[in-house]
Order: sequence, then structure tokens, then C-alpha cells
Amino acid sequence: MLPVGSLVNAGAIIVGSVVGLSLRDRFPERMRILIYQALGLCVMVIGLQMAFKMTEPLLVIFSLILGGMFGEIVRIDALLERLAQRVKKLARSSDGSFTDGFVSASLMYCIGSMAIIGAFDEGLRGDPSLLFTKAMLDGFISIPLASTMGIGVLFAFAPVLVYQVGLTLLAGALQPFFTDQLIAQITAVGGVLIMGIAFDMLGLLTIRLSNLLPSLLAAVLLSLLL
Repeated sequence: MLPVGSLVNAGAIIVGSVVGLSLRDRFPERMRILIYQALGLCVMVIGLQMAFKMTEPLLVIFSLILGGMFGEIVRIDALLERLAQRVKKLARSSDGSFTDGFVSASLMYCIGSMAIIGAFDEGLRGDPSLLFTKAMLDGFISIPLASTMGIGVLFAFAPVLVYQVGLTLLAGALQPFFTDQLIAQITAVGGVLIMGIAFDMLGLLTIRLSNLLPSLLAAVLLSLLL
């Protein structure tokens, strides 16, 4: 089955990023900073809403601890940075913020219940409507994000496409375990990670969020065990 939802999502990110890049030089520096901070506040609210869906706080805490430990051992942040540098070289870009834009946008688009549930929904029932909704949101978010963080945001479509298509293909195998409680824990952990993105965008705290990505898998495993 063709993953139409993920393809449309990737296309929306590209279109939104192109629009944002075309507007980049038209905004003064002060306005770009303010837009970026406003976007950070919105991301914070989204993260809080997701985090408050947790039903088992201890499970979320242990997921973050175990996932963070694994991420630090593997050094996922270094792997993502090398990937970003390789993409930058292929794109022949001289944008100094390419890596930050690529990594931040990739995390923002991939972490969240809509990416996970939407991909599963298309894989299980052939319904891409949730991913179409996510595509619209990601497309609009890409405009201010690309206008402030540069062309790296545009190339974030690639990890989003690979990630969501992979989840769609795995949907059939995970169907018996796809419960409301499991969704709630994944959503809560994803919300905490999204709050970390907001802290970084607002300049409050720098967190190696890439190394916390295994927390999502830890949440799945702990939910199944408990």
C-alpha cells in the first residue's frame, strides 16, 4: 500500500519551508527573533497538553531515564549531527544554522502522537486522514521555522518520511498491542520531549533531546511489561 499520508506530509513540509525561505530576508532580525520565540511558546503549550495525558507518571519517568541512558551510550545526537552535515554537503549549503534547523525540525515533526497514531491508522485501516491533518499543521509550522532557522528545515522532510513510513509498515505487526493506555504513555513521553524543544527555542535550557528519543521505545516496552 502506498503511504499517501506520509508522502503528503513530506510535501507539505517542503512547500511550507520554501515559502518561509522566500520570506526570510524580508523580516528584520528583531522580528525573526520574536517570531521564533512566539513559536517556542506555542510548542511549549503543545508539549504540556501532551504530557498531561500521562496515566502512569512513574512509567513516564523511567522511560525517560532508561531512554536517555541508552541514547547517551549510543550518542544519537552525534549520529544526527553527522547525518545533518552529510545532507548539508549533498545540498551544497553554506547556511550556518543548517544542522540546528535540520535536527530541531526533524524532532518537532517526528515526536508526537499524530505522527505515531496517524502512521498506524494508515497502516491498519488504510485511512490517511490524520496524517493529512498533520501535513497541514507541519506545512504552516514550516513557514516561520524555515524563515528563522534556514534551509535545514526543508530537508527535515526526509527523516519524517522514513520514520512515518516505517511506522506504517510496522502497524500490522503491532496491532494487538495498540491500546489506549499505550498511546497515552507514548503521547506523554513525546510531550515531555516537545517541551524540551520549546526550552531550547526560548533559550532557557539546552537539552540533548536526540539522546532522549529512545524514551519513546522505552515507554512502549514498559507499557507492555506492566
